[in-house]
Order: sequence, then C-alpha cells, then structure tokens
Amino acid sequence: MHMSPFNVLPLKAAFLANLDTLGYREMTTIQQRSLPHVLKGRDLLAQAETGSGKTVAFGIGILHRLDPARLKVQGLVLCPTRELADQVANELRRLARGEGNIKVLTLTGGVPLRHQVTSLEHGVHIVVGTPGRIRDHLARGSINLEDVHTLVLDEADRMTDMGFYDEMASIVCACPRTRQTLLFSATYPDNIKQTTAEFLNDPVEVVVDAQHTATQIKQLFYEIGFDERDAAIGRLLNHFKPLSTLVFCNTRVHCRELAEELQAQGFSALGLHGDLEQRERDEILVLFSNRSCSVLVATDVAARGLDISRLDAVMNADVSRDTEVHVHRVGRTGRAGEAGLALTLCSPNEKKWVSLIEDYQKTTVQWANLDDLDSETAETSPAPMVTLWIMGGKKDKLRPGDVLGALTGDAGLLREQVGKITVSEFMTYVAIDRIVADQAFQRLTRGGAPGRNVGAFKGRSFKMRLIKV
Repeated sequence: MHMSPFNVLPLKAAFLANLDTLGYREMTTIQQRSLPHVLKGRDLLAQAETGSGKTVAFGIGILHRLDPARLKVQGLVLCPTRELADQVANELRRLARGEGNIKVLTLTGGVPLRHQVTSLEHGVHIVVGTPGRIRDHLARGSINLEDVHTLVLDEADRMTDMGFYDEMASIVCACPRTRQTLLFSATYPDNIKQTTAEFLNDPVEVVVDAQHTATQIKQLFYEIGFDERDAAIGRLLNHFKPLSTLVFCNTRVHCRELAEELQAQGFSALGLHGDLEQRERDEILVLFSNRSCSVLVATDVAARGLDISRLDAVMNADVSRDTEVHVHRVGRTGRAGEAGLALTLCSPNEKKWVSLIEDYQKTTVQWANLDDLDSETAETSPAPMVTLWIMGGKKDKLRPGDVLGALTGDAGLLREQVGKITVSEFMTYVAIDRIVADQAFQRLTRGGAPGRNVGAFKGRSFKMRLIKV
C-alpha cells in the first residue's frame, strides 16, 4: 500500500508543521485507513497492534475537533493499564505542541485522588486514564464528561479481558450521545464486537494485518525437554547477546521463577507480573527502558501497553496458546525498520500450538537446534547502566536539567555518561554508566551527614540510592 503524507489531510498548517518536527511525515497503514473517516466524525472500530501508530491516529482526531479556548474535558481516552495511559498522554502532549496550551491529564491508580481532583478543578482539555480510576472520579463528582466530543477505547480487548466492561459502560453513559467513539483492539474476537456494539454508532471497520515479514523479524523455534526451559533461555541469551530482551511466560509463577533463575545465572533480569504493586511495576519499567535492566521477564497482561523504542529480541519461554498473542509478542521487536529476533521454546506437548501458528501465518516455522549453539559457557555481561533514584520529582519542581547539571557539575560526569532521566510526580530516576556510577554517587553525597545518602539538586537536599540489577 502506498503511504501518503499527512499534508493530504485537512489539518491546520501549524499542526502539520509540528508533525513534521516530530518526524511524522508519511502515514502508517492504520493512520491512512482510519484518519479520513475519523476527521469526518465517523465512529471507528479498528484492529491494530501496539506500535502501529494508532495513538497518533486517534490523537489527531481528538485535537482536530478540540477548542483550546474551552477549558473543559473534550477528549477522553480509556486504557487498560497505567503504563499505557502514561505513554498515550505523553504522545498527546507532543502532538498538541502546535495547538497552543492544551492541558492533558492522566488519571490512573497508584496516585492519591486528591492531587488529581485539584488538577481537574483547574481545568483540562483531554483526560487519559484507566476505567477504574475514571469511574472513581465520576462517583465522587470530580469529573464532568458532558463536553466530551471524542471518546477513545484503546486496547478494548484487554480492558474487557481484565474485567473492566462495567466501568467502561458507566463511563460511556456519562458521555454525550452525540460524541464520536473510536475503538481500537489489538485482537478482534467476536465477543469484542458484541459487547461494544452499544458504544458505537454505525462504525467504520478497519483491520490492519498483524503479520510480520521474514526479512524484518527472524523467527526461530527450539524443541526442548520439559526440564530444559529455563536453562535454554540462558543459553540463548549468551549466544545471541541481545542488548535488550523481553521474555514472555504464560503464567506469573513461571515469570517469577525464570527471573530469579536468570538473576542467579548473572543476567540483569527482572520479572513483571500481576503480583507486583504499582510502584514496583513503574520502577521495573523505568529500569528496563533506561538500560539498567537487560532482560525483562513478563506475562502477556503485564507487558500489554509496554512501549520500548528498541527491543533487540523477544523470547517465548512458553508457546502461547493464542496465535494472535504470539504474533503480537513477536511484533514487539523489529520495529521502525530495525531487524528483530524472535526465539520460541517448545516442549513436545506444545507442538500442537506451533501448528496453529503455522496455519495462522500460512507458512512453516523454522526450527533450530540448541546443540548448535556455542558449547562454551560465556560470561554474562551486566546491564550497561545503573539507576540513580532521587526522592524528589515534579512536585518538588525538580526538572531533568537540574539533575543533569548536578551530575555533570558536582559529580564530574560527562554528558554521554548520563542516560535517560525520568521525572515522575514524587521521584526521579537517572541512568548512569555503570563504570562511573559508584564514583559519581560518592561525589554527590560528599559533605553530607555520615551514613546519609543525600545529594544536592537545585540548591536542595534529596535522599538518593543506586539501583543495580
């Protein structure tokens, strides 16, 4: 399909200029197929996977109809997880740069309600949130959705799977009947169409094929014995040496056990699963995205909405019993024109699921042999970065520039020795080159009280610690 430029759409010059600045010049498939209908005000039922450009598609739709002069909630995006909501909100803020002072607010769990209530009282244009927290605000009357003109249900299949249908229905009822509704789903089971039919008005249906080309992603399958699975993951990591790897498990128990086994083998590995508290989940995602953790072991539900800009490899420690889920797992690597690697372990009782994958992909899978891997035990390399945790964030008026200034000043680091700086509401995470991290930490804490890990940023003292995976 020939990709069209954004300037064929009826968008304002300032908005198009901002898209160009962001590097968005040609539309992706989902954008090209959906945006003409979205800009005409039609409801949409779209199947599109994570990374296909759907956030830009519905973001343009929201902003096209938004009136910056009216400080009311005009756009509402529902997401299944806090992580996805944060990513969507950040992308909407980037898209809105050419539109003036557009206020985008994230409403999810894990943050005190009172802070969110205060932000709502000051007025916002767009709200991005999880169904449970949005319903909480509706129940206490702290949010008014009567001015919503665009409602987006992002990853509706996961919201339904996670038991959010009742919350979704109550939120939809609180929005005007004349609204536009855009529903995006990575998978498209029959029950999604049935359960969400009442939310949509004569929707346009758009389906984007989730298949991956063999030239983009190299897929290999390895047959293993029942007790060889975890050891095989370690062998594959040592052989292929990917810089960042997402390992999928079918259960949270296996996820936890495999993460512990990989740690014991010397890998910088962490597990992401449903037993963790939100604070732990947030921290793990930061460590993986800033390269302080090289291997993230996760369940499908935990990894949903996870958006890592570059992922060298995906490994399936277990074969998924859902062929579409397998395709979406594999599709997390090899993005933006980069080559990807997907490795799947298969025990004898899982071969029937591989046959279903072959039927779905209309091609035979490529089998490889573990015995062909390097026989010598390689020494595992730790993650290239460690993370400096600072007990201070946006609420303390701490900015990335303040942190970088202290690190390149008092700590004596070079700019290239400092990686990603993530400032949240109450804390800050900074990736630092592992080789110089300890020395930098000592310089920052020099002069403080004995035994207290306190550093100075912006003329103020904050507690700190180093997080090494």
